[in-house]
Amino acid sequence: MGKGDKKSKRGKIANKSYGARRPRKIRKKPTVEEKINVKNKA
Repeated sequence: MGKGDKKSKRGKIANKSYGARRPRKIRKKPTVEEKINVKNKA
């Protein structure tokens, strides 16, 4: 286990890849109500 191991998180970072051990960050989508509130404030 280390930088050469493609299945470990450290190996994924070294290999610049993603997978189950290193998922991509999930962006929170703004809800419809939040979009409406932003338009009303401006």
